[in-house]
Amino acid sequence: MSNDLRGEQRLDPVKRAVTLTSDGTDPRATEHGMNATATPAPVHTLRLVLGDQLHRGHSWFTQVDRQVVYVLMEVRQETDYVLHHAQKILVIFAAMRDFARQLRAAGHRVRYVALDDASNRQSIGNNLSALAAHYGARRVEWQQPDEWRLDAQLQAWGAAQALEWAVVDSEHFLTARGELAALMGQRKQWLMEHFYRHMRRRWRLLLDANGAPAGGQWNFDHDNRKRWPGTPPEPADWRPQHDHSALWRTVQRSGVQSFGNPQAADLRWPLNRSEALACLEAFIATALPHFGDYEDALAAQAPRLFHSLLSFALNVKMLHPLEVVQRAEAAWRAGQAPLAAVEGFVRQIVGWREYVRGIYWAHMPGYASRNALHQHTPLPQWFWSGDTHMRCLHLAITQSLQTAHAHHIQRLMVIGNFALLSGLEPQALHRWYLGIYIDAFEWVELPNTLGMSQRADGGLIATKPYVSSAAYLQRMGDYCQGCAYDPKQKTGTRACPFNALYWDFFERHAPVLQGNPRLTLVYRQLHKMPEMQREALRAHADQLRDRLATL
Repeated sequence: MSNDLRGEQRLDPVKRAVTLTSDGTDPRATEHGMNATATPAPVHTLRLVLGDQLHRGHSWFTQVDRQVVYVLMEVRQETDYVLHHAQKILVIFAAMRDFARQLRAAGHRVRYVALDDASNRQSIGNNLSALAAHYGARRVEWQQPDEWRLDAQLQAWGAAQALEWAVVDSEHFLTARGELAALMGQRKQWLMEHFYRHMRRRWRLLLDANGAPAGGQWNFDHDNRKRWPGTPPEPADWRPQHDHSALWRTVQRSGVQSFGNPQAADLRWPLNRSEALACLEAFIATALPHFGDYEDALAAQAPRLFHSLLSFALNVKMLHPLEVVQRAEAAWRAGQAPLAAVEGFVRQIVGWREYVRGIYWAHMPGYASRNALHQHTPLPQWFWSGDTHMRCLHLAITQSLQTAHAHHIQRLMVIGNFALLSGLEPQALHRWYLGIYIDAFEWVELPNTLGMSQRADGGLIATKPYVSSAAYLQRMGDYCQGCAYDPKQKTGTRACPFNALYWDFFERHAPVLQGNPRLTLVYRQLHKMPEMQREALRAHADQLRDRLATL
């Protein structure tokens, strides 16, 4: 094995019988003039680079070895396992192509298997088998995949080979896969706050000289819940623009199905580390100072507000999480951003991001099928069009379809809130989130959706369901303005659906939820309601669930 797994058990190479491809032909690289020759120079090792492993600083790339070929591939296996947003397909493929260009420019040998390559088997394993035979490779290496399905697939593929294979760390995360499980032990509930403080101490982030939290407290969340008044203005979009029209034509010709607006001629996502670093600096300078105050705000005319939009670059590993949070901390220490804003940003990355990854690896594969509240209603068709009279959902879903992005309150407290209240199937919502968002990879999206948003894990992650009536949405922004529904009405034709669905949710799930101490006030209010009012809410909620498609 060429690299040790930080904090992980070493995975020793295994030898099995060589498996050749069925027809004996070889996948041929077609991008950037890298056509394969009939008799390539033999190599010792193939190294697979997945589409979310674009980590230029990985130790693999510190030295050039002409006996090593780096393999990147565009395959239908990855475009088709869920229905993806067109922009997600385009930007990941474009970033992979740019990464291959960088590796070649640095002197590395690269084999890029394009989507429309005639000899592309459209599966990672089949392509690896053909390429290993084509190059006469004796060894195949890959970095730990972040998704369980790919990890299992590659382990099974390696076990069937005669050649050597090895798994190395991706050198990206701040924790090992099993670290959260070891830290939490047998606790019934794995609270993020405990883990977050552990991470702050471990990485010496936002601490004073004595090791105490800067500002005298670990968490400034209560300071970060303001409604945006319209000033300061939303910063100009600092992301680079790229034209992917030619790539989009390739995707279409190849028959890949997708949804959402491709915007192929004007996509604003970084394709490489240089562009990602420029985005980081722009966020620090123009948005971080106000990020904390308005991170939970909803604004129809300012969909980005002061969010970093760095999650895509982080999740495909153009940026390292430690450099990002250290840059934010440096801005605070230099007086360029308030502590509450920086702490909230740091908590999202070294706290929540690492935490949900630990949840994922501790509980997969069974976690994906959890449905503790037994909710089974299909998603309404307007999840794919945005055509609903509920203005909050129309805005959040339309933005998602147009840009492949929404911030965490739009995802959690608008779309996820409605899904949980109305009884939508969590697995269907998971597939929708995984497909639509540019930054959604299963290791981070699945625990956020099934655990934090839909409470399908029975409360392993969240201490209470993240639901609200219309009052919260109205308080946090302008999404209720001009809506066909009245946020103050609980029943009737103009009543906001969130209201009756909210109270009915707690009524229906009382056997499971009413013992939760964080819900004492909710159930006290519910029990004080006259029975006639409760019955009216139940009846209205039933009616709403019967006509979700027309809301």
